[in-house]
Amino acid sequence: MDTPDRRNSTTQALGELCSLLGDRLSTAPAVREAHGKDQTWNPGAPPDAVAFVRDTGEVQKIVSICARYKTPVIAYGTGTSLEGHFSAPFGGISVDLSGMNRIIAVHADDLNATVEAGVTRKQLNAYLRDQGLFFPVDPGADASLGGMAATRASGTNAVRYGTMRENVLNLTAVMADGTVIKTGSRARKSSAGYDLTRLLVGSEGTLGIITEVTVKLYGIPESIVAGVCPFPSVEACCKATIQAIQMGLPVARIELVDAEHVKAFNAYSKLDLKVTPTLFLEFHGTEASTREQAETFGAIAEELGGGPFSWASKEEDRQKLWQARHDAFWATRALMPGKESFATDVCVPISRLAECVTETQADLAASGLYGPIVGHVGDGNFHVVLYCDRSDPDEVQRVKEAYGRLIDRAIAMEGTCTGEHGIGSGKVAYLEREHGPALGYMKAVKRALDPQNILNPGKNAAI
Repeated sequence: MDTPDRRNSTTQALGELCSLLGDRLSTAPAVREAHGKDQTWNPGAPPDAVAFVRDTGEVQKIVSICARYKTPVIAYGTGTSLEGHFSAPFGGISVDLSGMNRIIAVHADDLNATVEAGVTRKQLNAYLRDQGLFFPVDPGADASLGGMAATRASGTNAVRYGTMRENVLNLTAVMADGTVIKTGSRARKSSAGYDLTRLLVGSEGTLGIITEVTVKLYGIPESIVAGVCPFPSVEACCKATIQAIQMGLPVARIELVDAEHVKAFNAYSKLDLKVTPTLFLEFHGTEASTREQAETFGAIAEELGGGPFSWASKEEDRQKLWQARHDAFWATRALMPGKESFATDVCVPISRLAECVTETQADLAASGLYGPIVGHVGDGNFHVVLYCDRSDPDEVQRVKEAYGRLIDRAIAMEGTCTGEHGIGSGKVAYLEREHGPALGYMKAVKRALDPQNILNPGKNAAI
């Protein structure tokens, strides 16, 4: 799509943007490359320039200029996405929102806060700690709230607190024509009009650029207990999870870690866990209720040949445990030097979880592939990190085929091709398989809101 007309239009847009932003508009190759390639083997593509913005007004002006010249605009948060969300296959302007990191207001009595899109979850929680409040959505990486809303992120706490979809009250967004909209109020519910908040949450920057987010907050629990519980098999882990959920045990986190990940954790995070499939868990509540929850889960585990369930309430012990879990991607990479990683996720109904995970493991073993599994199994979501030598065409082909079978398997079990990573450019090919004729209506929404297709083109349903 690199034509003389496009290059000319981009040059004109860059001229106006340079006048607007000065040295906050960068065309340096290293900056452009960093804003066009994520952490996986998606090839990526650099934008023509990167705009470092300070407020909603600047984003509005940038989008208005780009709309005039039909120049693509790609929102960029912290760069932690895994499906090529912020690559620029058609060039254009990357709008880096990381400098929009002000916490605008905290309404403690109403349990909500309004923040700019560049505020990260760790930044918000550090700010809230003295008020006895916290924001629970935790995808692992210290992602920006705007990016988390755009990708409908979830993570380790989703089984109890929900995903970004359930925790965003309203958004401020710049639409494709430069109009700034606010999608709702701070009320906990509304029956007024279409739900534009939920439309933009998960739209991956293809319908509007999110600049402010109002999120729900929660009180920090009186007691937080975390622990690990080994099991004889991944299937036993999944069955324990299903039993705990079905009996209404209010687990805050329940994470599956296969034996390969445990081995990696021990080496990378200096743990001393038994190398066997393991569940990492956390319970929130009063001291009495968390103790009861932990004991109940221990009994479930024992029935399935698991245990002992070792648990701790000291914050430093809990933090060490969850940091190891969040470092899973890097821990397994350390075991596979010289190979590229290909992280993906699927999600299935929890009743099919054990079946899906064990079939996936058998498939990877039969294919001769290294693909450790970790997952937010409380809501049926698990991740496979596939490794391959890009210079080995046979191994690359086997990885691609196993990846396709994983998605086919999840969809056949009435699941989804992605529970939280999103579509980006990496999973565009699977949208029609999952949604069928509904994909046409998604495209119709895209055409209605962005008729020139300038907002993150080539991603999600923006094709």
